[in-house]
Amino acid sequence: MMINIVLYQPEIPPNTGNIARSCAITGTKLHLIKPLGFSLDDKHLKRAGLDYWEYLDLEIHEDEHAFFSKYGDEKLYFATTKATKYYDETHFDENAFIIFGRETSGLPAYIHENYKESRFKIPMRKNEHLRSLNLSNSVAIILYEALRQNDFFDLK
Repeated sequence: MMINIVLYQPEIPPNTGNIARSCAITGTKLHLIKPLGFSLDDKHLKRAGLDYWEYLDLEIHEDEHAFFSKYGDEKLYFATTKATKYYDETHFDENAFIIFGRETSGLPAYIHENYKESRFKIPMRKNEHLRSLNLSNSVAIILYEALRQNDFFDLK
């Protein structure tokens, strides 16, 4: 039993570093789908994750086709501002794959079309100048909700 966090082509190293730290501390597997907007040796990435990298369960996928061919039959959930359902209306299975899009452009249109029923969003006030939460904050909110729904596994 394990929650999986999937970052689709992440672009900002400190976001990924913060997410890696959250994943390591909760026993959550982190998947990164290339291309990445940085090197995994990036000092900002490493600094954000501090000394948690050796405890991280990390899997890197060459592209989205490699990810979907390996995990496409699993229970997939997609975080997006384009969803109509909120995260608190979503039941996250114990082996959920929770997928987050790029910081600047989100998920590709074909994913929105193919997985309409598996999308959810985080409530945010509507304002043309405020697009969305920071990626690492969004992951933390959803990760802890998925863990809560599954009795936090063995974290407590």
